[in-house]
Amino acid sequence: MIGDHWWHSARRVVSPNANARPTDEVSAVVLHGISLPPGEFGGDAIERLFTNTLDSGAHPAFFAIASLRVSAHLLIRRDGECIQFVPFDRRAWHAGKSRWRDVERAGQEQLREGLNDFTIGIELEGTDERAYREAQYRTLAAVLRALIAHYPAVTADRITGHAQIAPLRKTDPGPAFDWSYLRRCLTEIV
Repeated sequence: MIGDHWWHSARRVVSPNANARPTDEVSAVVLHGISLPPGEFGGDAIERLFTNTLDSGAHPAFFAIASLRVSAHLLIRRDGECIQFVPFDRRAWHAGKSRWRDVERAGQEQLREGLNDFTIGIELEGTDERAYREAQYRTLAAVLRALIAHYPAVTADRITGHAQIAPLRKTDPGPAFDWSYLRRCLTEIV
């Protein structure tokens, strides 16, 4: 269930890296993969990155990213825990430079840029190469069902990956993400 643009099952950690959407449109979802430090799971580094409190000296990989101002609406941990950083009616800073052929908008195909304007960004704790966990798929399916029920323009066909909207720049959620399994999870009666 979603109330006041927050998912009821998520723990809230508010990110300052968000702003108003240019319109009220919420019509698609972008899935991402993230691990900090790279290839490591657990800890609070992702939360710290999204709240601008990441210590650049805590790990060599953090030096280049600690000053970034990024966020996502949700993070789904390896154990299925969900953390929400930005309410769904606000623009999270997750997609970066991106493009998408939007075939559903206004009944015709349209090339759209600036996907943060109308998408919800969901980060999955993982890497391109390591399989995502069952608990993550279950939480993700529950979130997506709630989003589809709450935001009429969001449909199963309007869920995409970061690699699909920024193919020369990004690869996530990667080949380890099982899109067909997610589709099966979405259709299961819960």
